[in-house]
Amino acid sequence: MDNSKTKHIGVFTSGGDSPGMNAALYGTVKVAEQHGIRVSGILKGYEGMIDGHFIPLESQQLQKTVHRGGTVLKTARSERFMAVEGRQLAFKSLQNNDIDAVVAIGGDGTFKGLLAFSEICEIPFIGIPGTIDNDISGTDYTLGFDSAVNTAIENIDKIKDTAESHNRVFIVEVMGRDSGYIAIHSGLGVGADAILIPESGEDFLQLLKKVKDYKSEDGFIVVVSEGDELGAGLVASKIKEINSKVDLRITKLGHVQRGGSPSSLDRMLGIRLGSAAVRALLLGRRNAMVGVLDNQLSLTPFEQVVKQHQVNDELQELLKIFGK
Repeated sequence: MDNSKTKHIGVFTSGGDSPGMNAALYGTVKVAEQHGIRVSGILKGYEGMIDGHFIPLESQQLQKTVHRGGTVLKTARSERFMAVEGRQLAFKSLQNNDIDAVVAIGGDGTFKGLLAFSEICEIPFIGIPGTIDNDISGTDYTLGFDSAVNTAIENIDKIKDTAESHNRVFIVEVMGRDSGYIAIHSGLGVGADAILIPESGEDFLQLLKKVKDYKSEDGFIVVVSEGDELGAGLVASKIKEINSKVDLRITKLGHVQRGGSPSSLDRMLGIRLGSAAVRALLLGRRNAMVGVLDNQLSLTPFEQVVKQHQVNDELQELLKIFGK
């Protein structure tokens, strides 16, 4: 590897926080140090880049944060960066701090921002997929997804206990935005009676068939992705229309899925992706995202990354089978 062109890396976390971001920071800084590269953390994402809020990072300090959720660099959404003027200010800040490469940890919005930024900024960018939604192409799993699913499963398991004790129907809404991955993995993992995701229209019809004959002899769990076109409230009203006798409750897990210590998988994934991001820069790569496909590290151009990670045919088939 030739690291002569990369002397100072800027790294930031952007968009929604996800468990494993701190592990990715640790992996990035640790490998950079091995090559004599200085790393500065950019606070609060693009906002901090515009305002020049940079701090020196060392692997020794980040080693102590691998087990922590959230991000020690903080994160924020930036309206200013959406304008050309904001991106120009960000470019000047990077230049003023002698940063010659950037590692960005975030979701599709982060990478869309980098695509626009690359039009005026010649500094190489490498992305790390950090979002619980698992909605990015170019990687099988995004950083934080596994932790979010584990959190959802832990909570739904507890809800099942009370659902079975009272013979109730519980509609549990999980996060995921426009992606049904959290709903699929958590729903199948808890043995849910129905799973509703944005990518399928048949799942709701299967639910109605099952709930029509439900006689309150056991608990009944419906896992709904927040991005599903019906939503938990409308699903509840439709269930009541078709079976007015059910005792029904709605639980929205919300942001609890973003918090907490990252799973072992997300800690390892963060370290792998952080390390891979630095190696990609050393090889002269730019404007691409590191990911893991079939358990092998991969590099995908930002233009392809911003496309939605589709639920594959295997998972769609599982939904049909276990939804009956």
